[in-house]
Amino acid sequence: MNSTQDAHFDHISQQFNVELDDIRTQLMNMGGMIEQQLQDAMQSLKKGDSSSAYAAIKMDDDINKLEMSINDQCARIIARRQPAASDLRFIIAISKAITDLERTGDEIKRVAANIIKLVEEGATEISASEIRNIAKSVSGMISDSLTAFARYDVELAYAVVKRDEEVDEEYKTAMRALVTRMMEEPRSIATSMNVIWILRSLERVGDHAQNIAQHLVYLVKGIDVSHATAEEMQATIDK
Repeated sequence: MNSTQDAHFDHISQQFNVELDDIRTQLMNMGGMIEQQLQDAMQSLKKGDSSSAYAAIKMDDDINKLEMSINDQCARIIARRQPAASDLRFIIAISKAITDLERTGDEIKRVAANIIKLVEEGATEISASEIRNIAKSVSGMISDSLTAFARYDVELAYAVVKRDEEVDEEYKTAMRALVTRMMEEPRSIATSMNVIWILRSLERVGDHAQNIAQHLVYLVKGIDVSHATAEEMQATIDK
């Protein structure tokens, strides 16, 4: 635990320490649920069976409930403790991160719903490699953004932001291939559109992972980098 991290868990009130540690733990729990949700959705694509995708959709309700619970905890801490600047920044960063996780869950729910359509059509092979590749990339981004939060690791957060650029390129390449396929094979249009929605949602999952990484930089450095380029973010980290 570095000095910045220590500052958030070194108060005269032991209960305050416990409250701050608890919301961070719940953030990690929520992140674990998101990772499982994406894994379940991809399992359905791999097996050509919709049961895991339905589980992913159902999990979204639990993710939403946890987001509301953590936000309530954050609001109560602010009201009771009137936290100083560094603690307030910690609470704000947590609150923003769980919002991005909740939206990630929404996107994965859409992914799962469209995978179910592919399963029902018997078309899980179409663009399966592109879906799996992007899903693997964004899954790694989610995992690393959460690890960065756990370790206060701004360099890892920067790596997540840089990886989003790679995901964007993967997405564009896959989209071009799908458009070409639809032009050459008109019968594939309906199925290809389901794949397009899946890829679009996965690309947005990467965007949310990038946002979480940026919230960590705000927490550690006290500078909002949400609209910064990767190079500007690196300059902030190096200060």
